Amino acid sequence: MLKLSSLSKDFGALRVLDNLDLAIPTRGIFGLIGPNGAGKTTIFNLITGLLPPSSGSIEFLGERLNGLPPFMITRRGIARTFQNIRLFKDMTAEENVLVAMGDLSKYHTLKALLPGGYRDDENSQRKSARELLSRVGLSAKAHQPAAFLSYGEQRRLELARALATRPKLLLLDEPAAGMNAAEKQQLMEEIEKLEASGLSIVLIEHDMRFVMGICAEIAVLNFGRWIAQGSPTEIRAHPKVIEAYLGNNDTGDT
Repeated sequence: MLKLSSLSKDFGALRVLDNLDLAIPTRGIFGLIGPNGAGKTTIFNLITGLLPPSSGSIEFLGERLNGLPPFMITRRGIARTFQNIRLFKDMTAEENVLVAMGDLSKYHTLKALLPGGYRDDENSQRKSARELLSRVGLSAKAHQPAAFLSYGEQRRLELARALATRPKLLLLDEPAAGMNAAEKQQLMEEIEKLEASGLSIVLIEHDMRFVMGICAEIAVLNFGRWIAQGSPTEIRAHPKVIEAYLGNNDTGDT
């Protein structure tokens, strides 16, 4: 589904990503891990068009994404959440989801001349938004401003907003950050349901229990280079991974 070829990113004299190759399968949950500063979020920023690559190519479903603006990449079926929550804090939860759905609306100027006009479309959009909020357990908070939601609820609202764009590939940047054990378990179950519905998912996460418990395959990045890729069992035992990232406690959080 997604192919990175000889992908590099420089910030001045600093090379953050160095000649990366990676293929993401059409189905499954793929983990991307590595120490802080390894370049993980930069990869997401390159895929979604927030940053241009210094060299190399990014292909999604056979189409080259290099040079496309973020909104066009979203239209092609890639959605993401952010490491630092980026909600419209003064808008309600429902309004946050509606903003993401705006590009998918069927509004047409001629509808203004018809009985019901935009109202029917708006009602349909609001119904879809409420369904997405229910999916992530936020039905009761639909009319609350995002600023009043707890940290875990804001994380789930970001997920609902990403799903509102109807993606084929979902990029999750530290989705479990700041969540308690119960919230992480709920999130894990929701991600597994999304994968079962046909979504491809790539997630960045520092909680090793979470990553090892949900991902079929994991790639490890260190200083902008791949150092290992394989199943959770293979990654857990890989000497370079233990040295660079996991330390001696290969099942704990890091």
